[in-house]
This record gives sequence, C-alpha cells and structure tokens, in this order.
Amino acid sequence: MDKASHTVMSATAAPTRPTVSRTNATSRTNDWRRRMSDHIAYALLVYTSLQIFVTIGALKSGSGSLLPYLALVILVVAIIPACRRFERRWNRLDDSQASDPMLEPYYKRDRMALWLLAIGLPFALTGLFKGLTYAFA
Repeated sequence: MDKASHTVMSATAAPTRPTVSRTNATSRTNDWRRRMSDHIAYALLVYTSLQIFVTIGALKSGSGSLLPYLALVILVVAIIPACRRFERRWNRLDDSQASDPMLEPYYKRDRMALWLLAIGLPFALTGLFKGLTYAFA
C-alpha cells in the first residue's frame, strides 16, 4: 500500500466513539436533581394547560361571578411555592447523593405528590369555587 492510499483510507475510516464507563452512564441517568427538575417542568406545563381549560370552562358557565378569577389567582400563587419547594429539596444534593439509589423511594414519593398537585389542584379549587358560587348565589 502506498502512502497516498493509506492517507485516503485513514481519512475515510469511521470515527471511533469515546467510551463511557458504566458508572458514569449510570450516574447520569439516575441524577435525581435533573430528573426532578424535568418532572417539575412537565408538571407545570400540564398544570398550566389544565388551569386554563378548567378555569375557562368555569368562566363560560355564565355565572358572572368573580370567583373563577379568584380561583385563577390562587392557583398561580399556590403552585409556584410548591414547585420551588420540590426543586430546592433536590438541588441541595451533592454529586454523590444525586445518584444514590437509596434516594429512589423519596424521589418517587415527591414525584407522585408533584403530579397529584399539578393535576388535582386545578380541578379541586375550581370545583370548590363553583360550589361556593352555587351555595351563595
């Protein structure tokens, strides 16, 4: 093989992928801080969508009351501190704690609470205010 063909051959060879150790890959996938942050972001999107549709439905009912608007304000005020609490709890972890498998039950508990809050709060509070509207109308 001459020098020119060797140069062409090495230039066209497929690049090699860097190897990632199993420990590093595992710690990246089990970073509780990042996973909880992702769930908070998605839960806020779901929460906001539900809040808009549930509150708009209550406003279209034609009650003429200010209670749906009050429910909208309370829903916004209620979710922000709750999400900050979840985020702060998980962001306090250092790098070794962030991939500790012993924290998985706590992660699952907080994830479940977050999603129950994000999905349930718009329905619960709007239902409460609709009930108050019917009770005092």
